[in-house]
Amino acid sequence: MQNEKLKTTIKNLKLLIATHNTGKLLEYEEIFKNIGLKIKLVSLKDLGVTQKLEETGNTFEENAIQKAKFYYNLAKMPTLADDSGLEIDYLNGEPGIKSRRWSGYEASDEEMIQIALDKLTGVSREQRGAQLRAVVALIFPGDEKAHTFEGVLRGSIAEKPISERIAGYPFRSIFVPEHQQKYLGELSLVAHRMQAIENALPVLLKYFDN
Repeated sequence: MQNEKLKTTIKNLKLLIATHNTGKLLEYEEIFKNIGLKIKLVSLKDLGVTQKLEETGNTFEENAIQKAKFYYNLAKMPTLADDSGLEIDYLNGEPGIKSRRWSGYEASDEEMIQIALDKLTGVSREQRGAQLRAVVALIFPGDEKAHTFEGVLRGSIAEKPISERIAGYPFRSIFVPEHQQKYLGELSLVAHRMQAIENALPVLLKYFDN
């Protein structure tokens, strides 16, 4: 998306990406670059924020809002937080918001991959549909209402993982997006978060263009 207004009206303005995951921060940098938003992204590490929030929401939206409010109250600057996960059709949407604690404890990336494959043992290719869902929450000074936006990437779960691993994103090694021959972990595609940010553009421009 190339838009001269995007490239000129909001440069030098800052947005906190409220995550301790360095991979996610890099992903957002790439997303904002691709859509032409010249906002300086600030990390929790940049601000010296080490606190972590225990997520207690029942939906991705609730967790994203909890995180956005928590870190906004610490930083008092425009804040973006998200929550995301894998939803497998055959498993009635599991693991969903419990992706990392699907096993009942905080599983490693390798454990999460194996849990998903074990639960789908013997399930046909046609029944292995799934989606990656991301919900982004934004809070701005002077407003302090959480604005939420969603992105969804449809695909399926493969029977075997690829060897490539992206730390913190285990399901990308077993998820094949619709209309793709390659696994998500082999692609530069970040479609669900990109979609959420594109949906958030009107709100981002309204705030940063004032």
